[in-house]
Amino acid sequence: MTEKLDQILAFNREFVASGEYKKYLSTKFPYKKLAILSCMDTRLTALLPAALNLKNGDVKIIKNAGGMISHPYGSVMRSLMVAIYELGVEEILVIGHYDCGMQGKDSGGIIAKMLQRGIEPQTLEIIRACGIDLDAWLSGFGDVETSVRQSVELIKGHPLMPRDIEVRGLIIHPESGELTVVV
Repeated sequence: MTEKLDQILAFNREFVASGEYKKYLSTKFPYKKLAILSCMDTRLTALLPAALNLKNGDVKIIKNAGGMISHPYGSVMRSLMVAIYELGVEEILVIGHYDCGMQGKDSGGIIAKMLQRGIEPQTLEIIRACGIDLDAWLSGFGDVETSVRQSVELIKGHPLMPRDIEVRGLIIHPESGELTVVV
């Protein structure tokens, strides 16, 4: 194992033994009947829930690079469908943030790094031949407001999305936690 994992496991043993987990006990059903799609940015790990006054058990939080929906039948939409149909979610918030690493992200840079790290060019060609558009899949967005609007519209317009689900878009400042309503 790695030193980082060893440290995590040592902390975890103490966390469980001391009963620290008890203050986080909840159910799988979100108390506030809310799902949030947001970015995986490290600045938002604790800031987002704190800025929204969310506690463990309040909401379902789905995080990915850019807080974007890259495919209408990908894992984000599947997670939202499960949250709605199985876990009682009634409202969805798409929360982007300023200074996002996916803003202006060009797939070419990521692909170049893949090649530098030993991914064979033939592997990329096989993936493309299977119909995967790597450039679209790895690309970011132009501006955060447009990205949030697009995700909100994709969710609202999805053929499997019930029409009684509220979908709203916001942008959070990654330092202060200040929210701006977009949609």
